[in-house]
Amino acid sequence: MRERLDLTPGRIALLAVLAALLALVVAGPPLWSGAADEIDTAAMRAGASAAHPFGTDQLGRDLLARVLVATRLSLLLALATAALGFALGVAVGLLPALLGPRLRSVVATTINLFVAIPGLLLALLVATIVGIGAKGAVIALGVALAPQAARLTQTLAASVGGAEYVAASRVVGVRWPRLLGRHILPNIAAPLVLQFAMATSQALLALSALSFLGLGVQSPDYDWGALLSVGLDRMYVTPMAALGPGLAIVLAGVAINAGGDVLAAAIATDAPQRARRRRRAAGLAPSATLAAPVAEALADEAAPAAAASAAAAPAAAAPAADAAPGDVPAAPAVDPAPAPPAPAGPPAALRVERLSVSLPAAEGAVTPVREVSLTVGHGERVGIVGESGSGKSLTALAAAALLEPPFAVETAAHEIAGEPLFARAGTGRRRLLGRSLAVVFQDPLSALNPALRLRRQLTEAAIEHRDLDAGEATEAAIERLRELRLTRPEQRLGQHPHELSGGMRQRAVIAMGMTVRPGLIVADEPTTALDVAVEREVLAALRRANDEDGTAILLISHDIGVIASFCERVLVMYGGRIVEELPAADLRERAVHPYTRALLAAVPDMETDRDRPLPTIPGRPPTAAELPASCAFAARCAFASERCRAQQPPLVALDGAPGRRVACWHPAPDAAAPAPAAAAGDEREEERR
Repeated sequence: MRERLDLTPGRIALLAVLAALLALVVAGPPLWSGAADEIDTAAMRAGASAAHPFGTDQLGRDLLARVLVATRLSLLLALATAALGFALGVAVGLLPALLGPRLRSVVATTINLFVAIPGLLLALLVATIVGIGAKGAVIALGVALAPQAARLTQTLAASVGGAEYVAASRVVGVRWPRLLGRHILPNIAAPLVLQFAMATSQALLALSALSFLGLGVQSPDYDWGALLSVGLDRMYVTPMAALGPGLAIVLAGVAINAGGDVLAAAIATDAPQRARRRRRAAGLAPSATLAAPVAEALADEAAPAAAASAAAAPAAAAPAADAAPGDVPAAPAVDPAPAPPAPAGPPAALRVERLSVSLPAAEGAVTPVREVSLTVGHGERVGIVGESGSGKSLTALAAAALLEPPFAVETAAHEIAGEPLFARAGTGRRRLLGRSLAVVFQDPLSALNPALRLRRQLTEAAIEHRDLDAGEATEAAIERLRELRLTRPEQRLGQHPHELSGGMRQRAVIAMGMTVRPGLIVADEPTTALDVAVEREVLAALRRANDEDGTAILLISHDIGVIASFCERVLVMYGGRIVEELPAADLRERAVHPYTRALLAAVPDMETDRDRPLPTIPGRPPTAAELPASCAFAARCAFASERCRAQQPPLVALDGAPGRRVACWHPAPDAAAPAPAAAAGDEREEERR
């Protein structure tokens, strides 16, 4: 369903003014040109009257009629000026998106040079060449507007041109006219339309100023600026002689801006519907395995792309020669073990299979999240742990369907509350996500709108997704704040976010999500920026939601201690993949992946020897662009072999260990094996001594 435009009474009034102006452009000269040109020597310089509301000029011509007739020339000249400037600017601004790196740099530098030249100086330079008059003014001002239009177009085209769906279109051989017309221009149309409206109003003001000074429209033609010049010397005798054309300039400028604003909003609102219509016309059903922008980009090229992908697919790797006894049996990397099924009963709060997230980069597409499969059962507490850059947050955001281009998300299955997410579209998908899932971000101050009071922010979801009225939603918000142990909840609803402490803000964000009573809360490092006492309060609030309402929790953190104490099941991520999954009760004693054991060894406890250096994991995690085709942890692992450096271990289920998976060629055979971090610490201690 199409979203409604925000048409306030003020906007409606301005749109009515704009419609009246457009009507005058068409009907003004035929209706009033006679009165505007009729000379009446008996009424020269007459004041305002019923017959002449704006008075008359030095030849007795009616000024109101002349203002109405001048509407056509004034607006057409302004539109011509803006059209000339944007035709030049958009054409030049699109060039960097089509040219190679060297020419792109030349064009970008040229645009920057012209932007640095003041528009007035550029207009005067051009006017000197083409001469004074309406034609010269239009050309001069149009050229002066072009650099700003070129800069805006260049910036917008660069942001869209780097998107995954544009890169995919280039790969399958889409030619640049189609690339511009289908993928780039439609996605930058809204801001360009808005800027065009602003340029038109600026051109109207500038042309009127030039005509006022005698450098624009020349007699016998006239526009509002020329009429303002005539009426200004009678300002104190007949004010409407000057106020009439002046008010026309102001009203027209504001109305044009309002019209551009509404048109840009309409284009932006209609973009998803147009994309779906194109996909349906191309015979593409909504896909759960390809992000919508990528599917749209490949609508006409789906068959060649599929053939190319099939031809390029690598064969499964053969077992390595150095496989040791006790190693996990090799399995094809493209067929990892699926996530353990949720317990019998209510449907799983979340299930994703083979989730991958990619985005374009200078050296080609990178995939920071690769083949992640996970299930969060009803009422279950699941944790994802790993170092910064391991892909935890991207996985959570993709699972919550919160990633937008340039990110492209691929899944083999994506279910929320047991329902396939991509089987729904538009309002149905929003309703499913809004009712079934809430997200708690790391920084509550950025998650809350600083300009709005908490009442509006905490009741919006309940009004939208539970169909409550404002009073019922307010009561639900107060109840949730009270359940989260926030003091004086009625008073808190009248406060702004900056008036609350960090812990209070975080609980307010949790309450905002819980007002719809979701089946799953995704908490993305909700306690990172909080002190220990506030961290305990926030985790207690999440636990109460889990215990009392059966809300499932997916907790993301780099603190393995928090994950171990809060969660029932733990997923360890490294290099964009799940490398181990096990029950939280087995985490400290039965973890088998070297990375998991290294994380545990790096966490001090009450029995840690303070005379020895704290173990650390040598090196750093690879970036998304550095992820190898082999084991991503091999460069930092004390147990890595040639097989680890050559092949990527698949995520497989451990024999005789239900609910446990590991991706490692050499998992620890028992809990007594030393962790790599501890070993590294011992070696550095020996070297120091």
